[in-house]
Amino acid sequence: MRAVVLREPGPVENLELTQLPLPEVKPGWVRIAVKAFGLNRSELHTRLGLADGVTFPRVPGIEAVGIVDADPSGNLAEGQQVATMMGGMGRTFDGGYAEYTLVPASQVIPFRSDLPWEVIGQVPETLQTAYGSLTTGLDLKDGQTLLIRGGTSALGFATATLAKDLGATVFATTRQPGRIETLREHGVDHPLLDDGNVAEQVRKIAPEGVDAALELVGTPTLPDTLNATRVHGTVCFAGMLSNQWTISNFYPIGYLPAGVRLTAYGGEADDLPASVLQRHLDRIADGEASLGPAKVYSMAEIRQAHDDMEHNRTAGKLVVLTGRAEGAAP
Repeated sequence: MRAVVLREPGPVENLELTQLPLPEVKPGWVRIAVKAFGLNRSELHTRLGLADGVTFPRVPGIEAVGIVDADPSGNLAEGQQVATMMGGMGRTFDGGYAEYTLVPASQVIPFRSDLPWEVIGQVPETLQTAYGSLTTGLDLKDGQTLLIRGGTSALGFATATLAKDLGATVFATTRQPGRIETLREHGVDHPLLDDGNVAEQVRKIAPEGVDAALELVGTPTLPDTLNATRVHGTVCFAGMLSNQWTISNFYPIGYLPAGVRLTAYGGEADDLPASVLQRHLDRIADGEASLGPAKVYSMAEIRQAHDDMEHNRTAGKLVVLTGRAEGAAP
């Protein structure tokens, strides 16, 4: 099979498209014929040597979509469409950047869809994080206000869609003036140009601050996001687009505004119910949900895809087709 191997941390040149043996099937695991996989900042962190617990060489990729090639348990039929994510993929065992991947059965989510694979490939990890952030991280309710810091990321677009479904009023930021209209077209009520002082812009519209905020940029913008949030409001830290993970000399009383709650969300495959994934795919197919923009690459373009992700050249999700399928899913 063809697979992308990261020999060691470093530049995009360390990603090599090569031939590997098919992973051997074993009890409790499922082999998936990968049709598409999404790119994530987590894989950029792995390539840059910022992720803990990774051994090399390694096939990266924390998510993939495709069809079941083999399931020793017999619980999943050959050809069943599935998604998989997290659980050590691309870190402690080989991940989704390949034509086949072998993953624990517990992190395989079945679905049925006639959407093209490049569309399905945008969904799993992004939806899991958006859904978990809004439900577990923020407990967002109908009628509340939400600020998404990093609104033109794939996760930002997905969160805006789900938040609007919940009945929230959505604020979302971008650092690029040309993407303001993209946010508005995606249903964001209050697109904001991130000038480093978003809190002031938010409070001109919502004087007491927003009820909830999702921080996707990282620690550099977190103080401003906290200041945009009302007393007894909640900020959920769920992304690191800035590649900055930690806060130096963290002093909670001086750092956190009085009464503003700070939570975090990561999540695993079992945090995304199959029913939620199926409903979201169905709504996309029916034109009731939007994914936002995406850019599709071939496996041979993996270095370009990673370079685009690293330098934030595109809005929305980056997806790679393995070449094992063209057009619609079976």
